[in-house]
Amino acid sequence: MLMRTDPFREMDRIVQQLSGTSGTWSKPSVMPMDAYRQGDDYVIALDLPGVDPKAIDIDVERNMLTVKAERRPTGKSDGVQMELCERPLGVFSRQVMLADTLDTDRIEADYDAGVLTLRIPIAERAKPRKIGISGSGRKQISG
Repeated sequence: MLMRTDPFREMDRIVQQLSGTSGTWSKPSVMPMDAYRQGDDYVIALDLPGVDPKAIDIDVERNMLTVKAERRPTGKSDGVQMELCERPLGVFSRQVMLADTLDTDRIEADYDAGVLTLRIPIAERAKPRKIGISGSGRKQISG
């Protein structure tokens, strides 16, 4: 039900990790993602540790889901000398093509412990249903 839109993004993510480069608005870094079905929902979990929920932007246009986030450096006061800085900063983005069988009007988003979880219900029209047969031989769909 989900389809990756750019097969080379994982390679870009690995190169960025090895080179220590941060994402920018014109070329964002990829955020790690899990996607699975749970009951009547598709669930997408995206790792965004240390990101302020106000810095997360979620859009759906037609069947394209786009998640963008920005992790900024923590405020540093005078007299602080940074000894080590390994946590990635910058812009992170992920696009996922959603199937027509998902109800994009009812997506729910939750952010907890650095994980953004999106729940996308399966559309009613895509759920299995029984078709009854009336006495006159005509078929009738029952939901």
